[in-house]
Amino acid sequence: MLKNDRIFVAGHSGLVGSAIVKNLREKGYTNLLTQDRSELDLLNQSAVENFFSTEKPDIVFLAAAKVGGIFANNTYRADFIYQNLQIQNHVIYSAHLFGVKRLIFLGSSCIYPRNAPQPMKEEDLLTGALEQTNRPYALSKIAGLELVNAIRRQHGKDFFSVMPTNLYGPGDNFHPENSHVLPALIHRFHEAKISNAKEVIVWGTGSPKREFMYSEDCADAIVFLAETLKEDFFEKDIKQAQLGNSHVNVGTGEELTIKELTEIIRNVVEFRGKIIFDATKPDGPPKKLLDTHLLTALGWKKKISLKEGVQSVYAYYTDCNRFVNA
Repeated sequence: MLKNDRIFVAGHSGLVGSAIVKNLREKGYTNLLTQDRSELDLLNQSAVENFFSTEKPDIVFLAAAKVGGIFANNTYRADFIYQNLQIQNHVIYSAHLFGVKRLIFLGSSCIYPRNAPQPMKEEDLLTGALEQTNRPYALSKIAGLELVNAIRRQHGKDFFSVMPTNLYGPGDNFHPENSHVLPALIHRFHEAKISNAKEVIVWGTGSPKREFMYSEDCADAIVFLAETLKEDFFEKDIKQAQLGNSHVNVGTGEELTIKELTEIIRNVVEFRGKIIFDATKPDGPPKKLLDTHLLTALGWKKKISLKEGVQSVYAYYTDCNRFVNA
C-alpha cells in the first residue's frame, strides 16, 4: 500500500472498522474514504456501484457486516444471512469491476466446523458441520470468502480474506441480549453492581473455551497483512495453494473458559455477588481457537493482554454511561 492510496473502509464506524481507520491514520494514511449508512447503503447495489465508479478507491477493507452474539444469530437467522450476502456481493464485486488493486475481506472464525481440530487451521475450512446457532451467518461469510478467492483465481485480482477471532474493544455493542459475550457480561456485571444485586446469571455451563482479541490489536494485524503480503503469497504457500484458499487467521493463539472470562470481568467491574451458570441456555461450540501460524510467521505480535483490554473496555463503557446519564 502507498501512503497516498485512496482507501475505503466499509463499516468504518463499527468495532473493527473504527480501529482500522485509527490504525491507518496513525501509520500515515490520510486519503481515507468513509461513508455512513445514510450516505451509502451497502444493501443497495446501484448505490455501491455508483460510489466505486465515482470515488475510485485503490484499497478496500470490507469490515461492514451485520453481527451479534449467540442470541441474535440464532433469533435473526434470515436477516444475518441475507444482509451479509448482500453487503459482501455488492462491495466485493464492485471492487472487481472498478479496478480496486487490493481488497481485504473480514470473515469470522465461525466459518470453521463446530468440531474442527484445535487450534483451527486455514485448511480446516469446509471439513465438517457448522455450529447450528450461527450457521446462517457462517455460511454468508464462507460465501464471501469464496467470492474473494474466485475473483483472485479467475481474474488475477489481489484480493484476500482475514478470519478474525472473537473481538472486543472500544465502541462495542453492550446490549444484554444482542451483543457478543464479553461486552454483554461487562454490561450485566456493571448493572448488577450498581443495583446491589446478589447474583449474575450467565448463559450456558461456563465450560466452552474461547479466544478473545482486542479490536485495536486485530486492526493492527489486518493493516500489517495489507502492507506486508506479496501478491503471490497464497500461491507460494503449498497448503493454501493446494486447497485453493486465500485467507489468513487473525487471533492471539490463547484461549480460556467462559467461566474464567466471567471471573476476569467480575474482578475488573468489582462485583461481589454470586455467578450462576444457566445450563438450560446454549453453550455454542466447545472450543474455538485459531491457529495463527501464518500471521505470526510473518512477524506480527499482539500488544494488549486480555485483562488490560477488559479494563480499557470497562472504562469506555462507564464513560459512555456517565455521558448518557449526565
